[in-house]
Amino acid sequence: MPDNITAVVPPSEIPEPRSISTRDIAEVLRAGLTDFRRAPMFGLVFSSVYVLGGLVLYAVFMASGQSWWFIPVAVGFPLLAPFAATGLYEVSRRLESGAPLDWSGILGCVFAQKDRQVPSMAMVIMLAFMFWVFVAHTTFALFFGLQPITSSTADMLFSSTGLTMLAVGGVVGGGMAAIMFALTVVSLPLLLDREVDFITAMITSVRVVMTNIVPMAIWAAIIAALLFVAMLPAFLGLFLALPVLGHATWHLYRRVLP
Repeated sequence: MPDNITAVVPPSEIPEPRSISTRDIAEVLRAGLTDFRRAPMFGLVFSSVYVLGGLVLYAVFMASGQSWWFIPVAVGFPLLAPFAATGLYEVSRRLESGAPLDWSGILGCVFAQKDRQVPSMAMVIMLAFMFWVFVAHTTFALFFGLQPITSSTADMLFSSTGLTMLAVGGVVGGGMAAIMFALTVVSLPLLLDREVDFITAMITSVRVVMTNIVPMAIWAAIIAALLFVAMLPAFLGLFLALPVLGHATWHLYRRVLP
């Protein structure tokens, strides 16, 4: 046998999703906060990438004189949160197993994902984000035509036409967010933890949501509320919200797929 042939890692078996309750949601949040307290520096560093990204986007829109278009971008920005939290999943996994918390090992694990299925999953998330921005622009054009929106014409958003547009955009955006939540709620922790392809990970994530519709709906509402509030003070609240939610997502994954 030639020496350059490497062993192929067999795919992991995926257990049946376990039913959880609303009490589990509270417990995983507490577990996420505990992990953040045990290893705060990792959470702050990984969340800083997300915070800086938001500030850069805001600066770009302000410099181009299109600050109002930052609103739909900011609304869709949380779609990227699961991918930004990949390093936090590894920290929680090491805390759970008692493995050492060293930057070289954790960053090495994160960078090693480029040769696995995480980039494919990241592409799905990025495409969803860009599609949402396109939908937001299209919705505005359907109601207001090609006229630009500026700070001097922002009052049209509060007109009858503007309120209708916001309602339509909210329904469409909410539907897209629900689909992405179902596809990603446990798929990235699953890809980090097991040898599965990203299609299987997304299907498994949807099965988890369908098995636990009420608890997962509550979890989605908590994520949306915390990220929205955290983004208000110039994205700075994400230094706390993103690490806690990232660590908590790992513990949620471990409960629904033991």
